[in-house]
Amino acid sequence: MSTIEEIRKIRLGKLKAIEGAGILAYPGKTKKTHNCKSALDDFDKLSGDLKEIILAGRIISQRQHGGLIFCDIEDGSGKIQILLKKDGIGESSFQFFINNFDIGDFVEARGTLFLTKKGEKTLDVADYKILVKSLLPLPEKWHGLLDVEERYRKRYLDLIFNTEVRKNFETRSKIIKEIRCFLEDKGFLEVETPILQPIYGGASAKPFKTRMNAMDMDLYLRISPELYLKRLLVGGFDKIYEIAKCFRNEGVDKAHNPDFTMLEFYWAYADYKDLMKFTEEMISALVKKLFGGYVIKYEDKELNFEPPFPRVEFAEIFRKYTNIDFDEINLEELKKRAKKMGIEPKGGKSEVADEIYKKYCRVEIVQPTFIIHYPSDAFPLAKALDDNPQKSASFQLLTAGMELIKAFSELNNPIIQEQRFKDQEKIFKEGFEEAQRMDQDFINALEYGMPPAAGLGMGIDRLSALLTDSHSLREIILFPTMRQK
Repeated sequence: MSTIEEIRKIRLGKLKAIEGAGILAYPGKTKKTHNCKSALDDFDKLSGDLKEIILAGRIISQRQHGGLIFCDIEDGSGKIQILLKKDGIGESSFQFFINNFDIGDFVEARGTLFLTKKGEKTLDVADYKILVKSLLPLPEKWHGLLDVEERYRKRYLDLIFNTEVRKNFETRSKIIKEIRCFLEDKGFLEVETPILQPIYGGASAKPFKTRMNAMDMDLYLRISPELYLKRLLVGGFDKIYEIAKCFRNEGVDKAHNPDFTMLEFYWAYADYKDLMKFTEEMISALVKKLFGGYVIKYEDKELNFEPPFPRVEFAEIFRKYTNIDFDEINLEELKKRAKKMGIEPKGGKSEVADEIYKKYCRVEIVQPTFIIHYPSDAFPLAKALDDNPQKSASFQLLTAGMELIKAFSELNNPIIQEQRFKDQEKIFKEGFEEAQRMDQDFINALEYGMPPAAGLGMGIDRLSALLTDSHSLREIILFPTMRQK
């Protein structure tokens, strides 16, 4: 069996032969008139009229039977068979194709459509030309390259051979499109906020740090667009959203990638209860639009997105799966319990409880469920309940053990917000690196007055993984972050 380098050397020889014949091996233009799908869809009319059409695509299979060469070519729309006949294109042209064209090359083919004896829709080629000479061979059998990580490293090959992967990314694109349409129909305005920020904020996470030479200053890749979007509420916008690329310098697993896409939107004069109803409407409408109903399959589960979704108190679910009464236990006792549960406690009471919750509670939630009223200090940017300051006016939407959405009534009291930031600074200095940092400019903005509002953050990658039945975010991010070889 030839090595890759030997095959490349042979193909370089073919490239030289093509160019030696005065032919451009990488022309800048094609005269393509149809794609594969439109040719197949309009087959009856095109073949009946014997109309010449021009197709272009990659050769994905090639077989010779005497004076006939059958090839399957593929473009982004689909696949079609083409036929080159020695007595149709001439012996020299026929032999030139045999000698110099390989699977993986891109070809332009002009001809008419007909039906073979086996009933396959085929282009009878009258003329052809090279569009791209490939120098490396495509894998004969992909099957995910057996090494799953190679699929992610060489996504371009994965996409060539795995139509399901392509469909998943098409579905991801539809998800984003439908979300945009839904929000626009509800009167939300799409905006853009800075990716490079002097102070990172809006979430509890470790940032990526960079340096801007022109201004001699350190900057951070945003971990969330939240604080800038809220500044826009101060500025007078009532309904705004951003589909934002965010970055967190943390671990990689099936539900996390260092750079990821999230939807954040803010709705002035609404509260978290309004937002729960809105979320039910948005998610259920999205699922129904994509799948024709509310029930989908994810891994071995059936998930039902028909509203309304159940609402469960955080303290209730915490007690159910850990046998710990969060409201009654103190920090020291909670840390002891955490260690016994295999968790190294960091931060304050809410931070320790959150680690326990993620490991023992969240994984138990299968059907779409709102977990409501998290501890007030768990969400430093959220309002507390009017009748219970120990709990926040908040919710998360969990499905299949994953957090899809975090949302709350937004804290707009600058005095309380500043104290919350100071509390976060304290636990940061004690070693909790994910703590939120003091943002004095944001406090100043709040002092000018921010209307009561509710806000939501949703992971687009997680939602896409769920709705495409993908086990990992790497399946639904085109080029996920990979360790260098």
